[in-house]
Amino acid sequence: MHSQGKRVPHRSAIEANNAMKIMTCPLNGPRPVSEFFYWGEMRPMPEPSTCSDDAWADYVFNRNGAPGVKREWWCHTPSNTWFIAERDTEKDVVLHTYFYEVEER
Repeated sequence: MHSQGKRVPHRSAIEANNAMKIMTCPLNGPRPVSEFFYWGEMRPMPEPSTCSDDAWADYVFNRNGAPGVKREWWCHTPSNTWFIAERDTEKDVVLHTYFYEVEER
């Protein structure tokens, strides 16, 4: 306890709150998260010329905000390296990062 009766956190708790978050860039390795830019969840785009207006509007305007594992677009800004991160949004943990590979339709 502090002399004025206020509780002071243990030093290790303060240090843990100031720990730097690290994300692994597939090209540059582990880097501070402040060097990255989040672009959004990776979602399959419907074929614009054949999908309905409702399907296109759903793709453009609606997002799945439920917590869980998401595949997201991220960019390492110093090197302009774009990649995919699989992230558990409930626990705020990056599970895996990798370069995007075009999937054949």
